[in-house]
Amino acid sequence: MARSPLRIIPLGGVGEIGKNMLALEIGEDILVVDAGLMFPDEQMLGIDLVIPDIAYLRQRKDRVRGFLMTHAHEDHIGALPYVLRDLIHVPIYGTKLTIGLIKTKLREHKLADRATFCEIAPGEPFSIGGFRCDSYYVCHSIPDAIGVTIETPYGTIVHSGDWKFDHTPVDGRQTDFARLAAIAAKGVLLLMSDSTRAEVPGYTQSERHVGEMFDAIMSRAPGRVITTTFASNISRIKQIVDIASAWGRKTAIVGRSMENYTKTARELGYLEYPEGSIVSPHEIGKLPDQEICIITTGSQGEPTSALSRMALGDHRHVAVKEGDTVVMSATPIPGNEELVTRTIDNLFKLGAEVIYDPATRPHVSGHASQEELKLLLNIIRPKYFLPIHGEYRMLVRHARIAMDLGVEPKNAFVITNGDVLEIDDKGARVGEKIQSGVVYVDGLGVGDVSHSVMRDRWSIGSDGVFLVVVTIEQRTGAVVAGPDIVTKGFVPEHDAAEIVELAKQRILEGLAEAQTGEHLAEPTALKDAIHNSVASLLYERTKRRPMVLPVIMQV
Repeated sequence: MARSPLRIIPLGGVGEIGKNMLALEIGEDILVVDAGLMFPDEQMLGIDLVIPDIAYLRQRKDRVRGFLMTHAHEDHIGALPYVLRDLIHVPIYGTKLTIGLIKTKLREHKLADRATFCEIAPGEPFSIGGFRCDSYYVCHSIPDAIGVTIETPYGTIVHSGDWKFDHTPVDGRQTDFARLAAIAAKGVLLLMSDSTRAEVPGYTQSERHVGEMFDAIMSRAPGRVITTTFASNISRIKQIVDIASAWGRKTAIVGRSMENYTKTARELGYLEYPEGSIVSPHEIGKLPDQEICIITTGSQGEPTSALSRMALGDHRHVAVKEGDTVVMSATPIPGNEELVTRTIDNLFKLGAEVIYDPATRPHVSGHASQEELKLLLNIIRPKYFLPIHGEYRMLVRHARIAMDLGVEPKNAFVITNGDVLEIDDKGARVGEKIQSGVVYVDGLGVGDVSHSVMRDRWSIGSDGVFLVVVTIEQRTGAVVAGPDIVTKGFVPEHDAAEIVELAKQRILEGLAEAQTGEHLAEPTALKDAIHNSVASLLYERTKRRPMVLPVIMQV
């Protein structure tokens, strides 16, 4: 009997940066690696977050055996609170800190008590359904990050997670070269590797380099030092607290997500501070400026974050002022540049000195550059190669690196979300395409905002609204009052009055035409008649397409 093929299905993060999620399927078992979110870009009007479309998993919910989380960054765990609404029965696997931070996140959504958690440790094998798995330690910009190995009937798969080869990490735990060599010695069928920095030559700098830059900033800052980084970047937070303490500064941690994450990391033993180095946000005003360091959220210019509120002058604990040094210790995620620039501008207006330039800001990436990608490929020597985590051009660059290092061109697959890579006894090929895409989170609604709603928002935002109100006698179909026209956001030229009069004429003509015949037209048909007659006129005269909203009242 033929064995079931192995199917690898990226649901997010392949062909884009963020919302990483990948499903592996054999027979009746589905294993999901990561469930991340993406922040909205400027065009996503009113949207808070973007998460993967999990229709494929929802339709097969009885076959999903586990979520295997590589580390606790938002682009890998952020969709869990929304995904678990449909898949609450599916256990979550992760290392100690990853599970701790996921629980902290799920508590906010009142899901932590209902979810099932399975703690794993590198080098201790575990099973998820029919998949035999293990993990190995990797360096990233958060402790307890792992790459995973998954045994299948066709061979071993390696999923790299997010990683770099840092020889001097802050926590002293390097990427496990010995384990990688041992995995490679048994033979690797498929390597799936992080492509975020596949375009960047050389090596990624060590996290230690950040410490040196912070040391220089702390030594010369005349007043308070306000630093922003990701709430989950525990190693960075520890370095900042240690360096501030060495320069006689006490640190206040400001921002709900950062307070929650650092509290969890401390409880689990991943974050230790020098004695007496932390003060509460309430105490900021009681200490001299040169003895204060503040760590906060908002490195991406998120409108509700603590730094954005400080930049607008409405934060309850911190009023930015002259003499403050604000340090942006993160790279803007693609699409967030405008928000970040706006925040920086506002901080300068308040008199602060802002360190944001890529050459001077204390930040290094947590992702491998080209020479490290080559080294991993050379150690693992996989038969098949699948670049993941990156925009399309990054995946192509990474695939070319793999080919240069001996992976056969037909065995390096550049695919995007929804493509299915199938592996069986005959080899590997790209098969069908399944439903994938984005789900918008807007306030409390998940998936309520469809593409058509989004189109309406763009349309209103770009061309405005043209509201037409007509009162019609139900029995005869005659127009009793109106048409009355109200416009919002539609700014016609100097002939505004003329356009409105013309539109009224067209509407009456359109209604008369729709009402000819023995039967009186339905309200829907009348609305269509109004819409069509007005839309064409407005486009003729103004080359704009405002949203035309006909309202028909019957008396």
